[in-house]
Amino acid sequence: MPDPTIVTCAVTGNITSPRQHPRLPVTPKDIAEAATDAAKAGAAVAHIHVRDPETGAASMKLALYKEVMDRIRDRGSDLIINLTTGPGGRFVPGSPNPQIAGPGSTLLPPEDRVAHVVALKPEICTLDLNTMYSGESVVINSPASITRMAQLIREAGVLPELEVFDSGDIQLAHKLMADGVLAGPGLFQIVLGVRYGFAATPATMLYAQSLLPAGCQWAAFGIGRAEFPMVAQAFVLGGHVRVGMEDNLYIRRGELTPDNATLVERAVTLVDMLGGRIATAAEARSILGLSTASEPAHV
Repeated sequence: MPDPTIVTCAVTGNITSPRQHPRLPVTPKDIAEAATDAAKAGAAVAHIHVRDPETGAASMKLALYKEVMDRIRDRGSDLIINLTTGPGGRFVPGSPNPQIAGPGSTLLPPEDRVAHVVALKPEICTLDLNTMYSGESVVINSPASITRMAQLIREAGVLPELEVFDSGDIQLAHKLMADGVLAGPGLFQIVLGVRYGFAATPATMLYAQSLLPAGCQWAAFGIGRAEFPMVAQAFVLGGHVRVGMEDNLYIRRGELTPDNATLVERAVTLVDMLGGRIATAAEARSILGLSTASEPAHV
């Protein structure tokens, strides 16, 4: 029998605005509750960003990450926690001199982008391999920066989830594995539907999957209205799945989702209808080569 399917829930992200959805989780309490509710609905992994509780803007504060993790564990959940390291990689060319960073640039040294991971040691953290144009900014993840982040993640004993947005990102992953920077065959997350990256189509996902290292674990997700079609496609191709309000705010056309748990329930239903079975957190740990549930972080 094939392994059961792991569902990840990305509960808030750093781009989606509270103005777009009144129930987008913002405070550590809201984010932790959204994550544990998603776990009750069938998610084995929660992908976590944090936000300034006063403004709703994206934040990288260690104290906020710690509070979210502790609140999840205090609620008795064995959910696998996956912390982002994505923030800190955007550059907005200034005007009139594009060599100077303009308003909205967030570029940080690699050490700063993984400081919370080093301190809190979640079971998983993301490691973005993309360099691409995004909105009005350029996302920059240079091989040198990725190499340093990967070193610190490895030393912290955390499993990196490699987020890939286009075919060149997967080529970079192969090179980093060949150089010993990353351990193969790896855990991949294929991102589809971001403009100028992988298109959210069955043909594109099949192509992306064909480029991955043999024997790796992988998942995929689609942005916006592509979320649920890509859930079905990922399952059919043997991958794991991701949903959540970071990626999509609607349960159906024109209808905002009540919460993250409702999105997870829909993904669980789709996998079940296609003949699959959803992984528990314990099964997900076994599939991904993780050990036991982590304890609350103390720093």
